[in-house]
Amino acid sequence: MPCFRCGARQTDPVRGASPWKRGVQADHQVLVCPGCQAADDWADDLDRCAMCGSAALVCRLGEVECRDCGHTRDAVRDDPGAAGLVRSGVQAPADGGLSAEVEAALSRVLRRGPAG
Repeated sequence: MPCFRCGARQTDPVRGASPWKRGVQADHQVLVCPGCQAADDWADDLDRCAMCGSAALVCRLGEVECRDCGHTRDAVRDDPGAAGLVRSGVQAPADGGLSAEVEAALSRVLRRGPAG
């Protein structure tokens, strides 16, 4: 899943906590990359908890849950697609770049050089 602000894609994680943050926008789970977190207004576009106002929300199994106070509500999704969530204007490949990521992962696992 790319960063919802700039479209950057996550790379293989290193040990420890991920520097990427999760949030919810329009009842869809989104990720925010470390670069976009440097901006002061990065959380302004995220949904907020109706009880405590926190932006620390997660969306799973049709529910939105606040990680700060534990309040849950049903996720209401008008549009099941997430294509409109990347605001940067970056146009994702038709497969979302998945085939290139799978090819790179297989090359790493099988210790092959770049496909060519």
